[in-house]
Amino acid sequence: MNANILKGDGVALYANPVASDSGEDYGLFRTTILHKAGFDEAEKEISGWPGYASTALHSLPTLANKLGISALYYKDESTRFGLKSFKALGGAYAVFRLIQKAIAAQHNGHLPSPQEILSGQYADIISNMTVTCATDGNHGRSVAWGAQLFGCRCVIYIHATVSEGRRAAIAFYGAEVIRVQGNYDDSVHHAASEAAKNGWTVVSDTTYEGYRDIPIDVMHGYGVMSREIVKEMHDLPPTHVLVQAGVGALAASVCATFWQEWGSARPKFIIIEPERADCFFQSGQAGHPVVVTGDLETVMAGLACGEVSPVAWDILKTGINDYATISDKFALEGMRVFANPLGHDPKIVSGETGSTGLGLLLATQGNASLRETLCLGPDSRVLLIGSEGDTDPAIYKEVVGMTAQEVLA
Repeated sequence: MNANILKGDGVALYANPVASDSGEDYGLFRTTILHKAGFDEAEKEISGWPGYASTALHSLPTLANKLGISALYYKDESTRFGLKSFKALGGAYAVFRLIQKAIAAQHNGHLPSPQEILSGQYADIISNMTVTCATDGNHGRSVAWGAQLFGCRCVIYIHATVSEGRRAAIAFYGAEVIRVQGNYDDSVHHAASEAAKNGWTVVSDTTYEGYRDIPIDVMHGYGVMSREIVKEMHDLPPTHVLVQAGVGALAASVCATFWQEWGSARPKFIIIEPERADCFFQSGQAGHPVVVTGDLETVMAGLACGEVSPVAWDILKTGINDYATISDKFALEGMRVFANPLGHDPKIVSGETGSTGLGLLLATQGNASLRETLCLGPDSRVLLIGSEGDTDPAIYKEVVGMTAQEVLA
């Protein structure tokens, strides 16, 4: 075991030895991946979609006091476009961009607005398009919703352990949902193979050889969430942001946005993974992307990924300050703590991946070495990314003991 790894009960930390100094500029290389123009375009387009509204940024002062920090904030994505997840900003935006470009190719370069596409005037082009992806739930739901909203066909692949509730939630938006054997990464490769055979377009949030532009669109879409946070916290940025990893698309988008907007005042950046699906944790130690194999089984279904996205790695390899893994029990405890708030803190419905940030804070309680490594103390202002609500209501009720409706009543 690496001597620089700190471990506690159900938690492990690794301080990134190549983390950028807080004064380092975002830089030209990173700008070739995620850039302000891309975030500007996504913000302009998505803010014009039906039902767009900024999601809540909750403050939890009583819980912060119990955790021994100055302030605790939670960006609540459970209401995003009715899909209960930040993913609504990414997959659907990439579908929109694909449709825009297909129309532009046949109409002298004209990139239509969302309103033009929704009017049906380009239905002859859009109806001949098919988008596809592999998913553990939320990304596929976003792609399916985007396809239904803008009018193209959608085929979604899920792997063996995706719950029936998440399968049904994708099918609700009109997608053909196909279950395949293996883990998430196996389903990614299967989706790519089927798309190549059938002439479909993969809309993934992870990059691979020869496939880069669409995942970058996805990440620029995610930036809408981070831009909303910046607008609310611009005068007093958080000192820490805790972000769940997965393939790294969300984490890279958050890191890039905060780096661009806050510069040297950007928060300490900590990513969190399940113990069994720790591809970033392993990659950080190796200094290059490492593939984690096996069943990757975890209750944090949206984070059961064994391969990092290469373009996300290009942003995060020096943007991350600390890598963390937690056991399932802390993510589940985080869900229950949010649902049963202290004092006058708000009631929050947070799914298994949405609670990972709080899970890490709970896991470090009473462990001075872990808190010192994370620089957590009475002056810390910590931001958590609440990536999902009860995206599987049956699992949520089983964990929390109440439905989302009962929690919020």
